[in-house]
Amino acid sequence: MAPRYDAVIVGGGIAGCALAKALANHGRRVLVVERSLKEPDRIVGELLQPGGVAALAELGLGDCVEDIDAVPVTGYHMFWKGQEEASFWFCAPSPREEKPVGSSFHHGRFVHKLRRRISEEENVTVVEATVVEIARDEKSGAAIGVICGDEQRTEHYGDLVVLSDGATSNFRSQFLPYAPRAQSRFWGLELTDADLPYYGCAYGIIGSGPPMLIYQIGQHETRILIDVLDDTYESLGSNPQATRRYMAEQVLPVLPERIQPSFACALREGRLRSVPNRWIPSSRNVTPGLVVLGDALNMRHPLTGGGMTVALKDAMLLADLPKPTDVPSLASLDVVADKLKAFHWRRKRYAASLNILAQALYLLFVAQDSRLRVMQKGFIRYIQEGEKNFAEPVGIMGGYVESPVQLFYHFVRIAVYSIGLHLSEAGLLHFPVALLQSCMVFVSAARIILPSILDELRL
Repeated sequence: MAPRYDAVIVGGGIAGCALAKALANHGRRVLVVERSLKEPDRIVGELLQPGGVAALAELGLGDCVEDIDAVPVTGYHMFWKGQEEASFWFCAPSPREEKPVGSSFHHGRFVHKLRRRISEEENVTVVEATVVEIARDEKSGAAIGVICGDEQRTEHYGDLVVLSDGATSNFRSQFLPYAPRAQSRFWGLELTDADLPYYGCAYGIIGSGPPMLIYQIGQHETRILIDVLDDTYESLGSNPQATRRYMAEQVLPVLPERIQPSFACALREGRLRSVPNRWIPSSRNVTPGLVVLGDALNMRHPLTGGGMTVALKDAMLLADLPKPTDVPSLASLDVVADKLKAFHWRRKRYAASLNILAQALYLLFVAQDSRLRVMQKGFIRYIQEGEKNFAEPVGIMGGYVESPVQLFYHFVRIAVYSIGLHLSEAGLLHFPVALLQSCMVFVSAARIILPSILDELRL
């Protein structure tokens, strides 16, 4: 008979490793099945917000960002249309607390270290195998384990089966009603010894061409991600020369001058890679004995770097809800189902904030029409006025302030601020036209945020 575990986790990425450690902390016996234990090679999942760093520490995995050449992230610096700049930083929630700090790193090194750490846990077993089927009870339909289709067929059984096999999950469609959507891609390059203005900052460039995100992933390496709409990507096809020409003509000129030499060098000699920017609303799985986690469950646009923070917090919450003192055995399907229903709604406090923020900022930053350009400018000016304006919104983005209501409040406030700024700069002669434009700005702002809010209210 194959050994039976309290939980079998499909996928040894961020979410899978975090949940394995969280369950092991509660004394649960866990099996993690990962298709490949080689160090991953990805261009996203490299910036961990302060809320995620805090969650790592709470799980007992805080040392996983050490000795991997990680760089602290203390805030952001924004460039708008090459005309204006604004800085904002993570602010302490109270005067007695230290300022939160995030971390950026090579994704593969971080995941490799997570896997090593959980392999050292007495209650965690990690195996390299490809899951080809979720085993289910013939009568109840409950998930009871996994079947692996390697050279020799193997079966692993557990009281709870967790799908955390990432954005391209092979099993999501069997259990959840939604499929991932995408309308843009990140093109990524790695710059060497880039001359960045401020150490410990991530950088956003908006208003002139595609939005860009820049951050260090090592003491000598810097990642630049260029967000390009699928229409542009498809028009260039698989022609690397056309792609590099687009980068030279549309991206290079809008970068800060001090960064341009390292970008030009990387464009000539580096490896240009792309990845779809997918998002999917979370939904409640109703299959007994099974839960979906991480990117298999819920994704948001990666521009704000909130994915890993959500995954880590989800892992902690999912392990804490059915504590052994309340639920001695995860085989109690009805009790576990109630806990999973609570998990779906309780995670909204932090996940909804990060999901809505990511989608709203992406749609605002990618906009080319004049109405949302008004709001882009208002966003920059709003930040320029200091901590009184940005402390709470940046706390939401950092994952340590959990409040969808406060996010909505600040979004509306930025829209109203932008309209007021636009009217004040219009002058008496152009005021009637500016007033009409301001009404359209508010309508556009509503179209940005309301669909994301409705996504979060779905079952």
